[in-house]
Amino acid sequence: MSAINRQNTHIIPVDFQYHQPETVGEAVKLLEAHPDAKPIAGGTDLVPKMKQRLLEPGHLVNLKRIRELQGVEDRGGEVYIGAATKLRAVERSETVQRRLPLLYSCVRSIGSVQIRNMGTLGGNVCNASPAADGALGLVALDATVQVAGPGGTRTVKAGDFFAGPGKTVLGRGELVTGFTVPVPGPDVGTCFISVGRTALDISTISIAVALRMKGGAVQEARVALGSVAPTPLRLPEVENWLKGRELDEATVREAAGMVSGGIKPITDIRGTAEYRREAARGMAMEALTRAGGLEGRSQG
Repeated sequence: MSAINRQNTHIIPVDFQYHQPETVGEAVKLLEAHPDAKPIAGGTDLVPKMKQRLLEPGHLVNLKRIRELQGVEDRGGEVYIGAATKLRAVERSETVQRRLPLLYSCVRSIGSVQIRNMGTLGGNVCNASPAADGALGLVALDATVQVAGPGGTRTVKAGDFFAGPGKTVLGRGELVTGFTVPVPGPDVGTCFISVGRTALDISTISIAVALRMKGGAVQEARVALGSVAPTPLRLPEVENWLKGRELDEATVREAAGMVSGGIKPITDIRGTAEYRREAARGMAMEALTRAGGLEGRSQG
């Protein structure tokens, strides 16, 4: 391989076959028949990796013609989002804005409008980046991932979908078809905060919090962080500790300390582990305060 093929990202030097199925069944058969195949919808992660020769798939399976993979559907107590739905469509959906404000905040923080016009929610999740804000929102909202494969369909909790950086629990021939997201009740406050090096950079650290409150006390808590572990991280110890407690400044400070101590950050080009621990403490204090309504009830 010549040096220019490693450096010139305008070139895709590997030959591949291109497929355009029109049903989920056809896509599954193609993915099963070709172990080196990659599904593509927006391509905002896949194509740059192909250009850099980080991935060299022999087959690309285009999902854009499969109508059942697209769209946002209000189902009463839950919202269903097709895996190939553009991030911009999720962001602009009145249903998402009104019923899933936490997910709305997470999605609108991803990249630029141009990226969100191309990228899909399924791609953001299946890329399995620890910094994927869309994935973090789904984890915090206790969503389920709908999967189709050679053996039929199955569901996976969003929090159990990730196996490590760039890795998921999908098996050979399996494909994510969509996400089912429970709608929080009117007694649930949420907050999402993300910190990055620049406005369009991926998150150096992010946090998503959902609190169900009654009479000033926490009835149920969900606390999830991104870019602090190999996968989007829920903190059940913090969630269980908060349950039943009066949410005041002392509780918020104690919980924030637990968040800082419960994450598993690394040092990379975006920040040090020490920075992420300190940032997590401050971000947790703000997110819990806003979600719990200590500064006036917040929804996103």
